[in-house]
Amino acid sequence: MPSHPSPPTCQCLLLPLLLLVCGGNKAAASLGQGRELWRQPKPDPITEGQSFLNDNFPSGFLWGSGTSAFQTEGAWDRDGKGPSVWDHYTHSAVSGNLTTETVDVASDSYHRWEEDVDALEYLGVRSYSFSLSWPRLFPDGNGRGQPNAAAVEHYSRLIERLLEKKIEPIVTLHHWDLPQVLQERYGGWRNDTLVGLFEEYAAFCFHTFGSRVKYWLTMHNPYLVAVQGYGTGVHAPGETGGLGVSLMVTHNLIKAHAKAWHTYNTHFRPAQKGKVSIVLGSHWVEPQRGQATAANIEFCQQSMEAVLGWFANPIFGEGDYPVSLKIKHGALLPTFSPEEKLWVKGTADFFALSFGPNNFRLGRDLVKYGQTVAPDLRRTLGWIKMEYGDPRVLVAEGSWFSEASVGKEDTVAIYLMKRFINQVLQAIKFDGVRVFSYSAWSLVDGFEWNYGFTVRRGLFYIDFSQPNRTRTPKTTAQYYRRVVADNGFPSEKTSREIEGRFPCDFHWGIADSTLQVHFYPFSPQFTDPHVYSWNLTGDGSLRPVPGVKMRTRKAQCTDYLAIRGHLGLFASTGASHYRFALNWSLILPHGDLSNVNTEALRYYRCVLTELKKLDLEAVVILYYPTHRAPNLGMPGPLHASGGWLNHSTVEAFQDYAALCYQHLGSWVPYWITINEPNRLVDVYSGWKEKHQAAHNLLLAHAKAWRLYEREHFSQQRGLVSLALHADWAQPANPFLDSHTAAAQRFLLFELGRFLDPLLGTRYKERHGKGDYPQEMKAYLEERARLMGLPGSPLPSFTDTEREELRGTLGFIALNHFTTRLVTPYPRTQANSQQRQSPDHDCQTLFDPTWPCSGLGQALVPWGLRKTLNWVSQRYGGALPIIVTASGVDDQAPVEDKLRQHYLRSYLQEALKARQLDGVNLQGFYVWKLQDRHAPQFGLFTSTQHQSRAKASVDVYREIITRGGFPDDNTTQACSRLSELHHRSCSVCVWMFQNKAMLVFGGCLLITAAMLAAIIVFVIATKRDQTRGDRGRGASSMRRRRRREEVPVCSCPPVKCKLQRH
Repeated sequence: MPSHPSPPTCQCLLLPLLLLVCGGNKAAASLGQGRELWRQPKPDPITEGQSFLNDNFPSGFLWGSGTSAFQTEGAWDRDGKGPSVWDHYTHSAVSGNLTTETVDVASDSYHRWEEDVDALEYLGVRSYSFSLSWPRLFPDGNGRGQPNAAAVEHYSRLIERLLEKKIEPIVTLHHWDLPQVLQERYGGWRNDTLVGLFEEYAAFCFHTFGSRVKYWLTMHNPYLVAVQGYGTGVHAPGETGGLGVSLMVTHNLIKAHAKAWHTYNTHFRPAQKGKVSIVLGSHWVEPQRGQATAANIEFCQQSMEAVLGWFANPIFGEGDYPVSLKIKHGALLPTFSPEEKLWVKGTADFFALSFGPNNFRLGRDLVKYGQTVAPDLRRTLGWIKMEYGDPRVLVAEGSWFSEASVGKEDTVAIYLMKRFINQVLQAIKFDGVRVFSYSAWSLVDGFEWNYGFTVRRGLFYIDFSQPNRTRTPKTTAQYYRRVVADNGFPSEKTSREIEGRFPCDFHWGIADSTLQVHFYPFSPQFTDPHVYSWNLTGDGSLRPVPGVKMRTRKAQCTDYLAIRGHLGLFASTGASHYRFALNWSLILPHGDLSNVNTEALRYYRCVLTELKKLDLEAVVILYYPTHRAPNLGMPGPLHASGGWLNHSTVEAFQDYAALCYQHLGSWVPYWITINEPNRLVDVYSGWKEKHQAAHNLLLAHAKAWRLYEREHFSQQRGLVSLALHADWAQPANPFLDSHTAAAQRFLLFELGRFLDPLLGTRYKERHGKGDYPQEMKAYLEERARLMGLPGSPLPSFTDTEREELRGTLGFIALNHFTTRLVTPYPRTQANSQQRQSPDHDCQTLFDPTWPCSGLGQALVPWGLRKTLNWVSQRYGGALPIIVTASGVDDQAPVEDKLRQHYLRSYLQEALKARQLDGVNLQGFYVWKLQDRHAPQFGLFTSTQHQSRAKASVDVYREIITRGGFPDDNTTQACSRLSELHHRSCSVCVWMFQNKAMLVFGGCLLITAAMLAAIIVFVIATKRDQTRGDRGRGASSMRRRRRREEVPVCSCPPVKCKLQRH
C-alpha cells in the first residue's frame, strides 16, 4: 500500500502549478461568468425544441441509476459493520418527531444486491452509482487499520458483477454515514482531524477497488451535511451548532475532498487512469418577476453562491470562497491560506451535480428578495458552464419524490423525470454543456433521511412491510427504460409538417362570445326632425329653429356606428365566417314572449345584413352560457324558477329559438343552439343536478332543431348544431390500462354524453341513437352500487324524446383549445373525506414540458388531430366537423408570437386530420376577434388600445390566402368572388392601419374644399356686384332717352305712322 502524501508543501504544488500554467488560461478566461446567464433572454418556449426537444443524446452517453449505502443496504449490525451517525440518529431520541423508523433492514440491498443488478439490467443502463459504507469497511473509522473482510468481499462481488454486465461502477466514498465512533471521539466533521482520517479511508478504497473503478466521487452533497447535520440538526448527527459550525464543517469537508483527490492523483491515477470528483447539490433561482435588473441578477448570483458556490468556488473556481460569502459571514468564515487555495483549486476531474428536492427545500430559505426557486436543470447546467469554465458534467442525482401512497403508479414522477432529462438534452444541444452522464435517482425505494419512508424516490417499488423486499418496477422505471433504449427522445413521424391546401369552401372563421349591442354611438343623420341655425348668437353653437320640423326616415343600420367598425376589423383578417352569440336575456328579459326587445333584434339584424354586404357568412349562437352567477346567461326569471333543472326552460328556449329563426333566419346559414353545454353542467354540483341539467339541455337543443327543420329549413336552408368543448384527453400514464380507460371515460362524459343521444355511433346505428353511451350508463350504475346509493343519477329518455333527439345535428361543432392528461381519481381515505370525486372518477394533470400560456393553457397541437379522429371514428364521417373555436391567450401587446405559433401548429394538425386521416373537417374558427381590456385572446387590441391588429392577423390572413400550407406558397385560386373579397380585405387592412393619416387627410381635403368654396363664393359675389352697377347705369340712360322722346312714344300708332312721299 503506498505511503500517504504529506500536507501541502511547495513540492506537492509542482504538478498542479504546471497543469495550471499549461491549461489554465482557457479556463480562467471563462470563469465567473454565471451572471451573464440571467442577462441573456430566456429560451422562447415556442421556438422548436426549446420547450421540449425531440432528439438523441450523444453516442456513448452514460445512462445510469444510483443508491446510497445507508438508505438501502440495511444489515446495520451484520457481518462486523459498525454503527454510523445515521444508525445512532435513527435509534435515539435525538431525531425528535422527524422520524420514528429505523433502517435496520431498509431495502436490504446488502443481501439482495443481485436483485439490484437485475433491476439495472431491466433498465438497460450502463452505469451504477453506489456508495461504500465507511463504518462497514472500518467499524472504528481507521482507514489504516484492518478492514472488515466481509465488507470488502461484498463490494468486490458487486463491482465484479457490474463489470460482467458491462455496467460501469461509479463509486462514492462518503454518503453521510460517518462512523459513529469518529463523531464521539472527535466531534465528527467539526474536527479537522477527519481530513486525514478520510484521506486514509479513501486511499484504502482506491487501492482495493481502484483497478476496477474508473469514476470516483469523494462525497455526496456535503452542503446538507454541513447545514442540516451540524447547523440545524435535521440530519445526523443532529447537532445544532448554527452557522459558525456549518462554516467550519464545510471547510473541513472541502479539505478532506482535496486531500483524497491529491492522493489519487499522485499515487493511483498513473496506473488506474480513473477520474475523481465530488457531488455538489444545487437549486436554481430566477429574478423577481422575471426582471433581470442588475440588482436582481446580483441577488440570484448570491443565492447560487450560498449553496453551490460555497463548495464549487474553492474547487472549480479560484480556490477560495465567493466574495459574497466573505462579505456576508465576515470573520465567521474560515480562510484558506495562499498555499491551500492553490492546493484546493482544480481538485476535480469533472463536475458532478445533485439536482433534487433536498436542495430546493433549503434553497427557498435563501430567497430573500422575491426571487423564484425553479426546478430548471438546463439553466443550472448553463450557469455551471459559464461560472466554472465549461467542465465535463455528470448529473449524479436527478429526480423528485412521490408520496409513499402512490405506490408503483408514480405518474407525476414520470413527467418530472421527462422534464429533467429533456432539460439535460437541451443543455447539451443548445447550450453546449458537456454532460456525459445522467443518473436517475434512486434505483430502489429506500429510507429518505428525515422523511423516513413517507416519501419514495426509487424506480423500483419495495413494500417495506414484507420481509422479501421484492423489487417491482414502477411506471417511472418503464419510462426511463424506454428513454435509455431510445437514447433520448427521437422525433415522431406524426410531428412532421405536411404540405397541402384546405378546400375552397372551407370555413376560415373567427369566433366571439355574446355580441355586445351598442346602440351608441349613433348617427342622427336623417332621423332628427329639427332644422338648426349655426352661430346665430356668435358663440359657434347649433340651435334648433323654433317651429320648423322636417320629415325623417326610420333608423338605418348604417346609423349604428359600432357595427361598421367592428365588422371592418373582422373583414380585414380575410376570414369568411363570423361566429357570435345573441343575448337571450336582452332579447327576452322576462324569458317569454310577453316582452320582446325589438330594438335588440333589429341591431342583430343590422349586423347580419352588414355581413351579407361584405359577402361574409354568419354562425349564430342562440344561448351562450356565462358559467357564472347570477343567471348563467339566461333570462333572470327562468333562472329563478330553476333554470335548466326545470323542464319549463326547455319550452321557453324553444319559443326563443322560434323568435330568432323568424326575425334573423334569412341571413343565418349556420345556427348553434347552445354553446358548450358540457361546460355549463359543471356549475351544478349535486348528485343528480348535473345530469338533469345535461338532460334538459339536450331536449332543448332537439326541440329547437326540430322546429327549424319543420318550419324554416325549406325557406332558409340553414344548418343547426350545438357546440361542445372538446379538449383531448390523453392517458397520463402510458403504461397503465386504468389510465387508458379513464381517458376514454372522460371523453364519453365530455362528448359522448351529448353526441351519442343525437347521432348514436357508427357501431350501433340502430340502437345507439337517442340515448346516452352504454359505457357511461353502466359505469354510473356500478358506481352508485359501490357507494350504496339507490340508483344511477342519469335520467332516462322516453321513447318520444329518443325519437326527437335522433339525428338532430346538421354538423358537428367542436371548441378545442388544449389537451389534458387524465388519470383515475385516486381512491385514498384522505381525499374521500375532503370532497366527492367527479362522476367520471377522473382527474387531470399537466405535462410540464408542454409550452404554456400566461393563463396556464398548454399548447398541444397534436391533441386537435386526436380529437377530430376520435369524433370521426365514433360517429362516422357523414356529418362535417367544424372547429368553431380555438385559440390561446397571449399577453404580448402586438407581437403575439405564442398565438402565431398556435395558429400555424394547430392548423397543421387540422390539415393532417383532413388530408391524412380522412376527417370531414369543414372549418376552423380562431378565438377571438378583439380583446376586451388587457391583451389576451384577441387578434386585435381593445378599443382602449386603438383596436390595433396584432401580428397574428397577418399570419392567419396569409394561411387563408394560400388555403393552407401549399408547397409552392402560392395564393389559392378559388372563385372570382373570393379573389375580390381578399382584395377588398387588403384595402381594409391598409385603411385600418392608417386610420390617423386618413382622418388627417380627410380633414385637409374638407378644409381645402371649404376654402375653395369660399373663394368661389367671394369671386362670384363681386362679379355680380360689378354687373349690377353696370346694369343700373344702362337703365338710367334708357329712362333719360325715353323722357326726351316722349311725343313720339306717346303718340298713338296710327298717328305716328310716317307717310311715304
